[in-house]
Amino acid sequence: MIAPSPTPVQRVPVVIVGAGPAGLTLGNILRAASVDCVVLETETREFIEQRPRAGFIEEWAVRALRQRGLADRLVERAQPHSECEFRIDGERHRFRYAELTGDRHFVYPQPLLVTDLVREYADVRGGDIRFGVRDVALHAIDGDQPSVLYTDPATGERRRIECEVIAGCDGARGVTRTYVPPERGSMARYDYGVGWLALLAEAPPSCDCVVFGVHPRGFAAHMARGPQVTRYYLEVTPGDDPENWPHERVWSELHARLSVTGSPPLTEGRLIEKRVLDMHSYVVEPMRYGRLFLAGDSAHLVAPIAAKGMNLALHDALVLADALVAYFGTGDGSGLRDYSSACLGRVWEYQEFSQWFAELLHGPSSGDPYRAGSAGARLRRILGSPVAAATFANSYIGKGAAW
Repeated sequence: MIAPSPTPVQRVPVVIVGAGPAGLTLGNILRAASVDCVVLETETREFIEQRPRAGFIEEWAVRALRQRGLADRLVERAQPHSECEFRIDGERHRFRYAELTGDRHFVYPQPLLVTDLVREYADVRGGDIRFGVRDVALHAIDGDQPSVLYTDPATGERRRIECEVIAGCDGARGVTRTYVPPERGSMARYDYGVGWLALLAEAPPSCDCVVFGVHPRGFAAHMARGPQVTRYYLEVTPGDDPENWPHERVWSELHARLSVTGSPPLTEGRLIEKRVLDMHSYVVEPMRYGRLFLAGDSAHLVAPIAAKGMNLALHDALVLADALVAYFGTGDGSGLRDYSSACLGRVWEYQEFSQWFAELLHGPSSGDPYRAGSAGARLRRILGSPVAAATFANSYIGKGAAW
């Protein structure tokens, strides 16, 4: 009998599971610091470069990426936004947050950022990234020599990579966070009790900024994703079927919830994406177990109410990258020891703000007079009080990040 071939073994300091914004940012920074790493991704390169995702990046994150040579195309191509608009009771209210904070948002869809980061990591810096891998499994993450196993998509061969650190950047549906034992970590979860019908329309934006429609029939939003594509959201019943929303019904409801006196009419177009998101958030604590460090949606999911998810993922990646560079460069392990606490403060700030903002947006359509009245008071306060406006603006733009 012929003995089975042993699993091929490779050794590198860091294995990164997941090629989203967090994993690719981390990989690029490690590569620039001559820390060897391998990035494993279950999807194809074409898929991750086209997958519709978030599109608003806070200015502190742009500065941090630029300092590391990762934002040239972003700065060149992104559209800066300095204000948003609330539409309520048939009126429009501009909120100029850049005047209050000095910072802006940059409209740059996640697929474009991922494309830039993949190109920089793989094509320019020669980084090792393996697409289409299957059956990723982690081993010995609580020991001194963890490893990652996966199936090679081309050969079907089982491969092993031994390492010192595993970065779990594979998102909410990934496998890495499932390796944290329940007795060593916890997950705090919050359900908002609403659904959002997420839409992408082949239509030019109908406004030069983000629009929040606060309406008794339900919240609605307009967000530019480029010169010819617009993201829309409609509040719906949790678990609703997207097929219940044909083209005519979608546009009728968007017009009803977003049209106000003095605003240009919405530009309609073909709907190229239509899915229902049940609004919920979670936080895993701690964000580290043994040699496994979680980042981005693997560690925390924030509902897309205030466009915080990608920004939190970038923050995690920057903190972890600096910690790993210090560890492998000088032996300083303090950044790795403090990684979870260094990230969780901002995570909870963004979670709390998103929950607060969600009540402002959804309260008027809740059917509860108390919630509706409280939501109206919140909106009047940020529109009428300079102190409240400044507080809201700083949270909205993520002011206070270290970069």
